[in-house]
Amino acid sequence: MFASFATRTGGQEAANPTSGAPAPSGLAEWWPVLEGLGLSHNDLATVERQARLAGVCFQRELVASGVIGEADLFYVLARHLGLDFVDEVRPESLLVREPQCLNILRRPSGTARVPALDLSTGQPVFLIAPQAVSIPAMRRLLARHPRIARMMRVVPPSVLRGALMARAEGHLSQGAVNGLFEKWSHLSARLVMTGWQGAVLGALVAVLGMSLLLWTGPALLGLHIVLSLSFLSCVTLRLLAAARARSAQPGRELKAVRTEDMPVYTVIVALYKEAEIVPDLLMALGRIVWPRSKLEIKLVCERDDHETLRAIAAHGLRPCIEVIEVPGAGPRTKPKALSYALPMTSGEFLVLFDAEDRPHPFQLIEAWQRFREGGEDLACLQAPLVISNRHESWLSRMFAFEYAALFHGILPWLAGRGLVLPLGGTSNHFRRSVLERVGGWDPYNVTEDADLGLRLRRFGYRVDTIASPTYEDAPTTLPVWLPQRTRWFKGWFQTWLVHMRDAPRLARELGLRSFLATQVLFPGMLLCALGNLLFLLAILAFCAFFLIRGSLPHAYGAMLLVDLFNIVCGYGAFLALGWWTLPPPARRSLWKHAALTPAYWMLLSLAAWRALWQLYTCPHHWEKTPHRPHRPTPARPQRRKPGPEPTTAPSSSPIASMSRPG
Repeated sequence: MFASFATRTGGQEAANPTSGAPAPSGLAEWWPVLEGLGLSHNDLATVERQARLAGVCFQRELVASGVIGEADLFYVLARHLGLDFVDEVRPESLLVREPQCLNILRRPSGTARVPALDLSTGQPVFLIAPQAVSIPAMRRLLARHPRIARMMRVVPPSVLRGALMARAEGHLSQGAVNGLFEKWSHLSARLVMTGWQGAVLGALVAVLGMSLLLWTGPALLGLHIVLSLSFLSCVTLRLLAAARARSAQPGRELKAVRTEDMPVYTVIVALYKEAEIVPDLLMALGRIVWPRSKLEIKLVCERDDHETLRAIAAHGLRPCIEVIEVPGAGPRTKPKALSYALPMTSGEFLVLFDAEDRPHPFQLIEAWQRFREGGEDLACLQAPLVISNRHESWLSRMFAFEYAALFHGILPWLAGRGLVLPLGGTSNHFRRSVLERVGGWDPYNVTEDADLGLRLRRFGYRVDTIASPTYEDAPTTLPVWLPQRTRWFKGWFQTWLVHMRDAPRLARELGLRSFLATQVLFPGMLLCALGNLLFLLAILAFCAFFLIRGSLPHAYGAMLLVDLFNIVCGYGAFLALGWWTLPPPARRSLWKHAALTPAYWMLLSLAAWRALWQLYTCPHHWEKTPHRPHRPTPARPQRRKPGPEPTTAPSSSPIASMSRPG
């Protein structure tokens, strides 16, 4: 019955000839409802044209445009239809179970009706928030069924969604914390090690310790061989990626698009203690080129992060933005918060950004076009991260150098050869259905991005890269940089332990080449960082031995040469890859990077050893990286080739009615 006056779809909204449902009302039928609000008919006609271009109904475009507030619109609609209006809904009044709440919340166009109890009278009512209403059909329905009309209450969709989220909180928390473990326990980092992994690791540590005490020379030689092989594998990977970067072709140009073909796109941003950068975030999201009537933005915050929530509430947000408050149950990690929000998204595609990110305005369009061209097995696209504050400190300079090597060198090389690709922590674009199919994010893994890239490959999906970047600022001080890098190293080793619980099965699911790449990317990179410190200490020890004794035993001399070879090749490959992936203007300062590389690698070693200790003492602890508002670096104006003209209408508009420059 209620479907007779509303059509709810994720894309084009029109009459359904097979079901006989009427088309949603346009401006002609909405004008009698709106004319008393002082709105310009010309402005409303513009909204109607934009709705036709976007392939959505007039009502949906009207709310997205910000011409009228959501509460005002539904208030005048209720008055026009002769129905009661409700602007507050208590979660306990809803007569729906928690799983039903989730089914309603994931609908892209809101809800048609939700049964509830009028707590003042004890009578059942229907709460309606129609997002694509046919006003004539609605009036006919109310005239034919006056008893139902007396039970109806019109409520703004955001108010009803808030009540539904509160009602489903327990179910959402359970799924976010235990969903992956209950579905595929062997893929969850909830248990850091299995029994046999712990036994093997303990045996290796015991054997190594005894060998160093009883057979020092052979033990050191064996340790050098293992670490040297790790160094050699990482050097080879970097050199291969550098060769690819040297001959890389420029990115493809965007094609013209029809706005009506564009699907609903979800943007998720996880925030924790980010009150200071909320204005910058809203401005960055406001530059995204995508029709606002087909964009949903989820700002995911911890419930007890009152400062960030107040900072968000200080801005008049458009209806495309929804704030999701995550309760404190389970591990307090970013992936837990993302898993909590995922069931409440409805976009065909989904992108994850960090709070400090400034994505390229056309990034969503490029990702969508690549998804359309790539086939259904293309599950995820990684956008490159570019550091914009490289000149603030020597740490940010080296961080930018390392990021250029990773996102413009190693990841494109892996993707180009169809190998497993560990995702970066942000700017990941997903097919939402595939993301849900593989279990979403692991709330217990502190590098959920790398884990998810590996899991997607195990399920038979591809991950690729795109060219449109996301700009962000690097840590500029050691107290900020060290915890972040420690968490990354800890998570990579955690991810490797999880997926190596059944190594033969992992090899079958990944394929031999990706399996070998996994050994280089995860334990190989960690052993490189650990081994760098050991090699430097060994070189110092051998040199001291030579100065004291005047000579070196042949075994120690050979190990000294191996250590020097490893250090020179490791630093050289690192610099070569960074050179070819840096933008040409930045290559002039390569000598600075070369001079800073030994100190930076020492810090990497410190972070790696710290990560091992934390993996033992607090494996699921998330060390938060603090952020600050972006401070643009003054630069001389440069002539730049103009980019493509926007191809959507409205393609980009503010998402907050209040903002301030960063």
